[in-house]
Parts: sequence; structure tokens; C-alpha cells
Amino acid sequence: MKQSKNSRFSDYASLLFLAGLLLFNSIFTPNFFRLGTLQNSITQLCPTILCGMGMTLVISTGGIDISVGSLMALSGVVMAKCMERIGIFPGILLGIGFAVLIGMFTGIMVGKLKLQAMVITLGLMLGVRGAAQVLCDGRDIYFNTLGERGELLSDFGTLKFFNLIPVQLLPIFISVLLIWILIKKTTLGVQIQAVGDSIKSSNLVGIHTNRVFVFVYGLSGFFAAIAGIMQAAKVSVAAGSSLGQLAELDAIAAVVIGGTPMSGGRARVLGTVLGAMIMQCITLTCVMNNIPDQYAQVVKAMIIVFAVYIQRERS
Repeated sequence: MKQSKNSRFSDYASLLFLAGLLLFNSIFTPNFFRLGTLQNSITQLCPTILCGMGMTLVISTGGIDISVGSLMALSGVVMAKCMERIGIFPGILLGIGFAVLIGMFTGIMVGKLKLQAMVITLGLMLGVRGAAQVLCDGRDIYFNTLGERGELLSDFGTLKFFNLIPVQLLPIFISVLLIWILIKKTTLGVQIQAVGDSIKSSNLVGIHTNRVFVFVYGLSGFFAAIAGIMQAAKVSVAAGSSLGQLAELDAIAAVVIGGTPMSGGRARVLGTVLGAMIMQCITLTCVMNNIPDQYAQVVKAMIIVFAVYIQRERS
């Protein structure tokens, strides 16, 4: 009975904590639910949730991808460098293509060659970030210097449907829906979680584990690229040194807080969304109450440790 109660609590811990944060801010934080605050929160949630969707799949296989922030930077810079010559959409496709190829390369290294995901993605995090800086010559690429195409992309990044809903909500909704369907309704989703549960058993029952790893890391690269392009469009600049910086840590934190175990074998898509919302809510709480950012980082670290502890209890 006690174990059952602990399991139920761990399943709803993220939702309860988010509800507590919202209740606290409704009482103590003026203007927390103001329309402008909510709109700003959506734009800031976009890269975390997009990267978090790919990270959920990666972690559910028992791996990790700490290169997503650098892939965001690379995709943004490639798009900015290419769109003035070949157009916006071909530039976007090139940016996404490079990120997907790098992700698939990671999948081959992890699945086929059995290398540590942490080590491979750490190397890529450094190398890809360096490549992004080389491509832009160490300078930020401002979209207002890219002519009409740059202005068009900047306008898209700040677009609000009906002058109310930020455009960033669209990729958030689509990505969450697609990954939820993948995990809950498809055989591939079952295979992804089975690989995280036991690679040997997955091989024995006929699952092509190498293909699963290539697909999962390639999809992680895809979502990182979309996040980088959306973020660059929002701020109207592609910066190889700062675009996507620490995005991998926010994504991993959202996944862990959301209940996906680091050991793999289970993917909680909606939990990742809740985890991202918790991280954003903590940041907003500190900013709007004039609390230094370092305190927010301490609180986030404590929550992550507590989430890992809950996962241990569930195990």
C-alpha cells in the first residue's frame, strides 16, 4: 500500500508542484497572469519544449544528448548565412538538414559502435558550437542586415495570431502532439522504450536497436534545429556563440522533472511539458519579485535532485 501511494505521488508530483507555484504567484506576484507575461512565457518555453521532446526520446532509450544547444546555434547560423543567397525556405532546410545528419551520426556512434552517448555528444557540443562560430566569423548575424528576407523572418518570429497568440505556440503544440502519438500509439514508440529497458532483450525479440538509436538522435537534432531557427527569428539575430547556450541543461531538467527516468525504459511526454513549465515559472517568479537569478538556479537544482530521488523511489 505504501509503495502504491509513493508511486501515485511520483506520477502527479510535477503537476502538484506547478499548481503550487501558480497559486503562490497568484497571491504574491503582481501581474503574474497578465497577458504580456503569458505571451513572453510561451516564447521562452518554445526552445525548451522543442529540445525537450527530442530529449525525452533520447533519455527513454537510456542515452543523453548534450549537443542540442550547439545544434540550435548551427542551424540558426546556417539559415542566416544561406537565406540571403538561396532564399528563406532553402536556408531553413539546410539548417535542419545539418542538424539531423549530425544527430544521425550520433545515433550510429551510440547504436552501432556502442560508444558512450555522454562522451560523443560532449565532443559534438564543443565541435558544433565551434563550427557555428567559424561559419559566422565569430560575429553575430543581425537579420536587419539581410535585406527583405531578414526582415520577413524577423516579422515571423514576433508574429501573433489574432494579435494575441505567439507563433511559437504552433511548433510547441505540433511537436508535443507528434511525440505523444509516437510514444502512445505506434509500435516504434514501444520499441524506443523497450531499447531503454534492455538493449539485449530488444535485440533478442527482433528490434533493430541501431535503427532506433539513429532515428531517436536524428529526431533530437531535428527538434533542436527548429528550436534554433525559431529562437533566431524571435531575437532577429543568429549568434554562433550564444544561441542555444545551456538549452541542453534546460531540456534535460524538464525531462527529469517530468518523470522520464534517466535509466530509460519510459517516456513521459506531457511530463516534459510540465517540467518545462515549472522551470519557466521559477524563473518568472524570481524575475518578477526582484530575486537574483542565482537563487532561481539553486531552486531548480534542488527540484532536479528531488525529481531524481522520486525516480529512485519508483524504481
